[in-house]
Amino acid sequence: MNRLIINSAHYSDVLSKVKDVKSTLWIGTADIKDLYVEMGKQKIPFLGLLAKLIKQDVSVRLIHAKEPGPAFREDFDKYPVLFDGLERVLCPRVHFKMIIFDCEMVYIGSANLTGAGMGMKSENNRNFEAGILTDDPTIVEQAMDQFDSVWNGSMCKKCRRKQYCADPISNI
Repeated sequence: MNRLIINSAHYSDVLSKVKDVKSTLWIGTADIKDLYVEMGKQKIPFLGLLAKLIKQDVSVRLIHAKEPGPAFREDFDKYPVLFDGLERVLCPRVHFKMIIFDCEMVYIGSANLTGAGMGMKSENNRNFEAGILTDDPTIVEQAMDQFDSVWNGSMCKKCRRKQYCADPISNI
């Protein structure tokens, strides 16, 4: 299954898959904001969904490039399970956007984890985004390898922007 994702389909085809994750969710994004998702008839912070998954023993990893704004931090504080349960790495060089679902499917595209990127804003306030959602094992494996190399600090040794790294992954 390879599916091209365009504009509002980011929400319906990508974010909706987050709700069905059973064991692992890896998210890489340059920017993350106070994104909301539909849960039944309610709209809740995306962080609320992550908190729910963590309570169900889903391992959630997040790599992002910069500290989120105050609205995100306010939402974060509403879910104490995130303090220790959400594994988070900050890397100012990350610009990829990917979400890996249970090591079996991956979204790779242009959309940051924001309302405008993922389509929760109105038709006239969305970014023009594109990406691919696939379960092709070769693509999933390559995406996981790239995510892992940043997560584990493998890229830190060659990084020439350490002076901008507020929270170094590796001391190498």
